Amino acid sequence: MRSFDYSFLENGMLPAGLVNIVSAIAELRERENERKGNYPDVFTRLESIAKVQSVKGSNAIEGIVTGEQRIHEIVNQNSAPLNHNEAEIAGYRDALALIHEGFDTLDVRERDILRLHETMLSYAPVNGGRYKRSDNVIMEVDASGARRIRFAPTPANETAAAMEQLILAYMDARSSYNVNQLLLVPCFVLDFLCIHPFADGNGRMSRLLSLLLLYKNGFDAGKYISFEEQINRGKGDYYEALRLSSGGWHDGKNSYFTFIENFITTLLFCYKELDKRFAVVNAEKVTKRRRVEATVLNSLLPISKREICFCLPDVSPTTVEAALAGMIKNGLAEKVGTGRNTKYIGIQ
Repeated sequence: MRSFDYSFLENGMLPAGLVNIVSAIAELRERENERKGNYPDVFTRLESIAKVQSVKGSNAIEGIVTGEQRIHEIVNQNSAPLNHNEAEIAGYRDALALIHEGFDTLDVRERDILRLHETMLSYAPVNGGRYKRSDNVIMEVDASGARRIRFAPTPANETAAAMEQLILAYMDARSSYNVNQLLLVPCFVLDFLCIHPFADGNGRMSRLLSLLLLYKNGFDAGKYISFEEQINRGKGDYYEALRLSSGGWHDGKNSYFTFIENFITTLLFCYKELDKRFAVVNAEKVTKRRRVEATVLNSLLPISKREICFCLPDVSPTTVEAALAGMIKNGLAEKVGTGRNTKYIGIQ
């Protein structure tokens, strides 16, 4: 059975690129923490937007989708699911709420991991909250449509023991003052994905556990700028990093660094976007029209009129519409989608 050893994080020989990214995150985190106590209403509005994007983005990675209006109804109004996809979405909503509301009481413990999984699948016609009982494989399909096994995870009869060892290894490593806790998180996530302990929902669980561990270590940008949506936007790079870092995993010969870099770069994007978004929300000396333009241009994601109004509560919907029309006319933005699903993306 695969053993877990994170002592390589202690040897002080980390790639310079990782050190630079960690330093950039630390600087932006300090700026966020200074603002949080002074502008709680701003962070509340940003959290509301990110919650919808997190539920939508994490499920979209797995091909689980529904209409834009239904996403908002399920997340913001606790609307009951109407079909299988919506059942999966509602379950993620509830599991995400457990983390947002009580991450300080949760930990990397088997009972908490199983509880999150059970909650995530509570509306689905499968039994959550228990490890897989039959072996699973990770498949890929080539351009000709041929299937092949990309990765064979830990066998079912070894899963419980492997998860126990993973949890103990993480706890041991986090107790060391020589281990950078931020870099330790993606190591745990990679090993979790390689074990693939559940029959269903491993990818979504990995993202929930990512948020939990980040929050517990004081990195909560994903609460205000969706970490899951950033992964969804760059999922090609994410899956390639996962592929490269899982090579040789069963023999303990894999390198974590490619996955670590992808993971913390995604977090850095969240902090950068939060910094931009916050500056726009609190800009008081700029005209309202310019603030709408800045909101669209600084957003990494297509943004709707409703989301702009969340960011800029003092700007009327009429002003927002006029500003958006002007941006399209002047070639500063373009529409994405139609009708109620219309969003806007800036043209840099």
